[in-house]
Amino acid sequence: MRKMSDKKNEKIEAERHRSEKIEESGQATLDRNDKNRTIHLISIIGEVEGHDNLGSNSKTTKYEHILPQLAAIEDSSEIDGVLVLLNTMGGDVEAGLAIAERIASLSKPTVSLVLGGSHSIGGPIAVSTDYSFIVPTGTMVIHPVRMNGMVIGVPQTFDYFKQIQDRITSFVCDHCEVSQRRFEELMMETGVLTKDVGTILVGEEAVKEGIIDEVGGIREAMKKLYELIEKKNTKKGKNLKGDKRG
Repeated sequence: MRKMSDKKNEKIEAERHRSEKIEESGQATLDRNDKNRTIHLISIIGEVEGHDNLGSNSKTTKYEHILPQLAAIEDSSEIDGVLVLLNTMGGDVEAGLAIAERIASLSKPTVSLVLGGSHSIGGPIAVSTDYSFIVPTGTMVIHPVRMNGMVIGVPQTFDYFKQIQDRITSFVCDHCEVSQRRFEELMMETGVLTKDVGTILVGEEAVKEGIIDEVGGIREAMKKLYELIEKKNTKKGKNLKGDKRG
């Protein structure tokens, strides 16, 4: 009787811990299912917060929360794959690129799903995974780097802006099928946004441009992630057999 009570308390405590984790950082680790695979969910929502704290009324994704968690995922033997859910307006370029680079370097299978939108620096994060999805009504806004506040009006400032832009362009084009020339055309389009330069891509348009792999929702994203996990495990098993024969 006591053992059953202890197990029940442990389950309640685990659920409470998971709820707190979701509330604080938008992350959760799904329990092992009938496929005996554990998936970790990471949400990139609101604005990606960098070195400066945003207002208390703003929905933010803090990169100092995401980066350590990604390192823990890589080191964990319990987690088999990662699903990244995106509904972001963009944010700090350095922080967004840091998250994208960290996701791209994971050895675990990864899949991203663009829900409401993945704008600005959310683009590199969306394409950083092994495979990407966007819902039919999801949007991506491709535009040049912008900066708020005062800037020094000298050539070096604009050179620095160009370096940042080149880093973003290079990363995106290295992790999806869009060409650099086409991506820059989308970025500099003047006839789409009313008061800005850039392009809005909705659902299938992002797929046609070669930025996102496929239109789909959570069902398709989870199915693809399980496929990637099985493929990796099969390849790993073959390699182990090969090592034993050697």
